[in-house]
Amino acid sequence: MLHVEKLCFNYKKMAIIKDIDIDLHQGQMLSVVGPNGTGKTTLLKCIAGIFTPGKGKIFIDGTDISCMSRMAHARRVGYVPQNLPGKFPITVFDVVLMGRRPHMTWKPSENDLKKVAGVIGALDLEEISMRDFDQLSGGQKQKVLLARAVAQETDYLLLDEPTSNLDLRHQLEVLELIFGMVKERGVAAMLAMHDLNLASRFSDTIVMMHNGRIVCSGNPHQVLTVENIRSVYGVEAVVQQADGHPHILPTRPVYAVG
Repeated sequence: MLHVEKLCFNYKKMAIIKDIDIDLHQGQMLSVVGPNGTGKTTLLKCIAGIFTPGKGKIFIDGTDISCMSRMAHARRVGYVPQNLPGKFPITVFDVVLMGRRPHMTWKPSENDLKKVAGVIGALDLEEISMRDFDQLSGGQKQKVLLARAVAQETDYLLLDEPTSNLDLRHQLEVLELIFGMVKERGVAAMLAMHDLNLASRFSDTIVMMHNGRIVCSGNPHQVLTVENIRSVYGVEAVVQQADGHPHILPTRPVYAVG
């Protein structure tokens, strides 16, 4: 289990996330939702070890991550960022191979190369596997970075807006791949998401944040309510049912009166 306890992070004395408590179990897909600037990315970066929290603890299977080496942490937690690197002058195959770094010694083994080839095949990246990463579209780069994280073979996967640069078909393909890993291999995935309907469709648990705090946590039916959407997003919405999941239909912004 990944356990986040009373986590706080400040940037230039400004509180970005405040007293965050989350439990993520293996075999669970958890989405963190909320308006822009509410702290979703900061939360993931703290768990990924990129940011150091000001207060609170993060435990992976009972071990405080502050006591783990960077390599030990990388063998347990994979991270897919929202912002793509500007210049990355290597091939797609080599980018994905970087995911094997926590498992390698001084050079990749035959097993590492087979695993990378398998991931590239699973994500339908064969045709671009020898192209330079710099030459790819935003959506292609996003899939390659996901492939790198999958090749890392971690127990916990953190994804910051994994569908942000993808068209509708590829959004579904990527989320179905992640969902399959979670349910078939027992991986635990935490996703920062903007699309509430995709979060509803694929999540076991949704954590809704606002102004750096968790305002609601539970299954999609408990969290994606008209009242929560109004108070957190400032939007009136209709919540319907589609294939057993809440489906959000925004109607109009909520304007303050008086």
